[in-house]
Amino acid sequence: MTTPQPGLDGLRLRHWKTELRPDRVLVLSFDREGESVNTFGQDVLIELGALLERILLEPPKAMVLRSAKEKGFIAGADIREFQEFDRKGTIGDSIRRGQQIFQRIAELPFPTVAAIHGFCMGGGTEISLACRYRIASNDPSTKIGLPEVMLGIFPGWGGSARLPQLVGSPAAMDMMLTGRSLSASAARAIGLVDKVVDADQLVEAAATLALRGIERPFKQRFLGWATNTWAARQLIAPKMVKMTARKARREHYPAPYALIDTWRRSAGAGIRARLDAERRAVVKLAATPTARNLTRVFFLQERLKGLGGKDHGIRHVHVVGAGVMGGDIAAWAAYKGFEVTLQDREQRFIDTAMGRAQELFAKRVKDERKRPEVAARLVSDLAGDGVARADLLIEAIIEKPEAKRDLYTSVEPKMKADALLTTNTSSIPLTELREHIARPAQFAGLHYFNPVAMMPLVEIIHHDGMDPATEKRLAAFCRAIDKLPVPVAGTPGFLVNRLLFPYMLEAATAYSEGIPGPVIDKAATKFGMPMGPIELIDTVGLDVAAGVGAELAPFLGLPIPAALAAPPEAGKRGKKDGQGLYAWENGKARKPEIPADYKAPDDLEDRLILPFLNEAVAALHEGVVADAELLDAGVIFGTGFAPFRGGPIQYIRDTGVDALLAKLAALQAKYGDRFAARPGWDNPALKNG
Repeated sequence: MTTPQPGLDGLRLRHWKTELRPDRVLVLSFDREGESVNTFGQDVLIELGALLERILLEPPKAMVLRSAKEKGFIAGADIREFQEFDRKGTIGDSIRRGQQIFQRIAELPFPTVAAIHGFCMGGGTEISLACRYRIASNDPSTKIGLPEVMLGIFPGWGGSARLPQLVGSPAAMDMMLTGRSLSASAARAIGLVDKVVDADQLVEAAATLALRGIERPFKQRFLGWATNTWAARQLIAPKMVKMTARKARREHYPAPYALIDTWRRSAGAGIRARLDAERRAVVKLAATPTARNLTRVFFLQERLKGLGGKDHGIRHVHVVGAGVMGGDIAAWAAYKGFEVTLQDREQRFIDTAMGRAQELFAKRVKDERKRPEVAARLVSDLAGDGVARADLLIEAIIEKPEAKRDLYTSVEPKMKADALLTTNTSSIPLTELREHIARPAQFAGLHYFNPVAMMPLVEIIHHDGMDPATEKRLAAFCRAIDKLPVPVAGTPGFLVNRLLFPYMLEAATAYSEGIPGPVIDKAATKFGMPMGPIELIDTVGLDVAAGVGAELAPFLGLPIPAALAAPPEAGKRGKKDGQGLYAWENGKARKPEIPADYKAPDDLEDRLILPFLNEAVAALHEGVVADAELLDAGVIFGTGFAPFRGGPIQYIRDTGVDALLAKLAALQAKYGDRFAARPGWDNPALKNG
């Protein structure tokens, strides 16, 4: 039996609940009012500060901090407020408040335990670090992380000041530099968590831990000290910088470098000095364009997540086409819990896809005991018996309209009345495919990106005869398989491929002119693209690129260079054959050496990026997506377009329309009308504010 904590009478609590156990352990439960998920708003922190003051009037023997929400511990800071504080210039005040209140927890004169169940991110992890002990449930949903680097900052409520001393700098910096989250067992292994128990025992075990305490292993205590000495910092920091530089350029993503530098300079100081150094660095980072754009990307992602509800009515998925895309789409759906049947014209194609699926399951399903259950959800179906049972049919066969139409004619009569028929076509307009379809209202495009397991976006392609309910069901299905849906018009290339194609085409043109592939790739990655366009062409496949080119070039009015003018020779399709524009070994491009005195053309970056931006403007103008934010979201999550730039439309806003039009005019004068400004540059959406 629990009772209200004495001394709290008269204190109005909106977000926190207190219960005093008979053993005088105070259970403090976080339950943010009006929200389904716990996040730290300033009102939450202010209330917590007042509550801590009142608790100190009659201290308990110990305190357990837990979440009263059904799902999750604490998601972190309220990013909506963070964005508002940036506008007002008051981020420093909000960070100082969080630091002060968490430090007050650290200084409480009795043991404190954070009882973690479900997601524990950012500020949630930081408040747990302010507690003396941490205990976590062994539930698969329990993940502990500090993902602030993904917002262009680093932990600012004491996380970077406390974690290295607790678990040692290598493990701590790896968590913070990558934003990677840990399972309960992994957190226990590095010393972040003191104990792991079943979820139903969490509070009781936390109370016991608080009263009895626990001594951390000597090895963990030694690591916490030894890896934070002055000598260790001078030795480790340069190595961290070097490793970070392999993944992120300093000028693009300053946060990881600022984190390393702040740790190197202040780790040997007391907690107050470390908190001060942390706060000053994070305030400076928060004002950078990178942080603002990455925060914008966070909200774009949340918007895409919000497009899909939960009511999709889909249990059985039937995929026709067991090539790389179709096979991987089927495997991913099975991995995410759906019953899936996979059909192709020959068993050997299905067998190859089933083999790849087993590799996916082995990599993703960590518990070997559960793999047979997952694998059993994917069934080989040469005869196509699954068509009649399917709630969703996904066609992923060859990119030829006549072949797709013939397939629809054969399968649609066998399908259930409420089943959805979709195509994974990457570029063919849906108006070319819906001929002879009896139920066009239930026909749509469902365009995945390669590799399916890695790429988060799925384009939902609509046409004028599609029922809006079909789009809603497909968006909900995308969320059920942990993908981000973006609705786009069914015009050639849709959104992502339409924008990518002029960029890849110009890269192939530059390559045909004799500019080395590695030089072209370097110009693109310097801008912030995740992969250079020549390497991308090889990765996609020269055969696929040539096919998309044949479909899109006439629509866009663009000439096709020699490199993509015809299907490639046998065995030279790119990465999948080991030879394309580059030679490939063990899945990596073997790029030729460039002479040290070679000088890339000054306008190479503009030649690559301006066609991308030009087509983005045209697509927005033509209504391929509903608005500029959806365009940026689709392009970032579909192509990896430099997230720190906020998307192509945001980059246009930040750079200025006039400056970019002047560059286009210069390129047009030098290279021809393929650089002529496309319609839409007068769109008010291209202006900041």
